[in-house]
Amino acid sequence: MACGLDVLERERPRWLEGRRVGLLMHPASVTHDLRSALEVVSNLCGPNLKVLFGPQHGIAGEKQDNMIESSHGQDEKLRIPIYSLYSKTRKPTPEMLQEVDVLLVDLQDVGTRVYTFEWTTALALVACAELGKEVVILDRPNPLGGEAVEGNLVRDGYRSFVGLYPVPMRHGLTLGEMAALVNARMANGSGSAKRPRPRKDGPGMSCAGACELTVLPVRGLKRSMHFNDTGLPWVLPSPNMPTTDTANVYPGQVLLEGTNLSEARGATRPFELFGAPFLDLPALEKKLTARHLPGCFLRPHTFEPMFHKWAGEVCQGFQIHVTDPRLYRPYYTTLAILQDILSLHGERFAWKEPPYEYVADRLPIDIITGDPAVREALETGTDLDDLAASWRGEESAFRHEGRRFHLY
Repeated sequence: MACGLDVLERERPRWLEGRRVGLLMHPASVTHDLRSALEVVSNLCGPNLKVLFGPQHGIAGEKQDNMIESSHGQDEKLRIPIYSLYSKTRKPTPEMLQEVDVLLVDLQDVGTRVYTFEWTTALALVACAELGKEVVILDRPNPLGGEAVEGNLVRDGYRSFVGLYPVPMRHGLTLGEMAALVNARMANGSGSAKRPRPRKDGPGMSCAGACELTVLPVRGLKRSMHFNDTGLPWVLPSPNMPTTDTANVYPGQVLLEGTNLSEARGATRPFELFGAPFLDLPALEKKLTARHLPGCFLRPHTFEPMFHKWAGEVCQGFQIHVTDPRLYRPYYTTLAILQDILSLHGERFAWKEPPYEYVADRLPIDIITGDPAVREALETGTDLDDLAASWRGEESAFRHEGRRFHLY
């Protein structure tokens, strides 16, 4: 298995020669043998590597929480600027790109619409399209595999930096495939362009759209593979995404960021663990067991966060053990958890107040789900099977649109 960065290093494409390069990266931007993209691109480009960019959590991945911005800086060894794309701007400015002919993007995504790296990439596409710059995605596997799509689309009025386009919560695309889809939408409104085609001047796939876009695919990747099937090393792409187990539950458990429940930030298994001091575990376990949620086992677990929600207090909760990733429905599972907690603890449970990802006039849970009807269904006890059935048409339509950009 060779990720896009490995392919770039091995094949040294001709289109890179003599061109000024920018690199958008983070700690998970590594080769199969754990060498940094900065080392690889610096060796390939020498003084033509002109600028570095970092996404949310910082180029070094040090920032713990949402809306914790990173400042700009300088790489002390190369003496080139580092621009934060999670600062006063999340879109590269013309000044940031003035020394760049081609922007390389190497970010490990997690297959979840709320994870901001795909939207950092989307805004980079917009900026480069406006300035006539090329973007090259060094692709990486979707850790959730590329077959399952789950969840409602983002509604008008609820677009944000955790959903700039109408995309399901679990979208089944790699970052390169998502970039191609977004690039086509930029060019054609809500439509789509032709499937990416091989470049004539080197490795990769060229994608028609608003921006000149190339994707260097992962060699040896099959659509059915989850990350643990690839043999590639997992490096945490953000501080609270330490393992592939975290990635498996994240498309659902990220909803807890919009509640007063702890998603176990400040504990050792973020998002896998959840809870609060007020939960009645026996009663909640009885309700959840009766649902027969597929592909997982919820084991009662007590934990005490060191920081964040309920810091220093003992939380009664569960750990989600994913027993079969191909059967597990993360979004549905967390919706079921929230609905049962609401029914048992409506007087103690609360939706978090704004702001969330710079949106101050909507409830965070509505920004995360992209549709206030989801929250309303939880509050009114709507049958979740009926709710999920209401999304099947848009899931199918998105699956059909995304298939045009499949590289694997």
